[in-house]
Amino acid sequence: MGKIVIEEMEFYAFHGHYQEEQIVGNRFLVDLEIEANLSAPAQSDQLADAVNYQQAYQIIKKEMRRKKSNLLENIASRILDALFAEMEGIEKATLSIRKMHPPMGGPIKSVGITMTRKYGS
Repeated sequence: MGKIVIEEMEFYAFHGHYQEEQIVGNRFLVDLEIEANLSAPAQSDQLADAVNYQQAYQIIKKEMRRKKSNLLENIASRILDALFAEMEGIEKATLSIRKMHPPMGGPIKSVGITMTRKYGS
């Protein structure tokens, strides 16, 4: 077992509870940690045997650009659903999403959530 980590994928998207957020948009940072059996690609040195993190990035990019969501929890759930539906070999995935400088009435660097899902659950 091992981990694949992709940190601080940056997207500009139009998610948020307030109408202004869905019009103006905001910057989001996404982190993904995938737990998988890495022994086959470690031995073969072949992408066909690995969990392809480029594919994971493309799935996340597609979901971030897709329909607008009011809540970070909804975005994370959609991304996790897509990762498990479209990719093989993921045993467990943890996804974090941060909205940068959210409109909360004062200076705030970010607000975020983290969700974890295991294969088959």
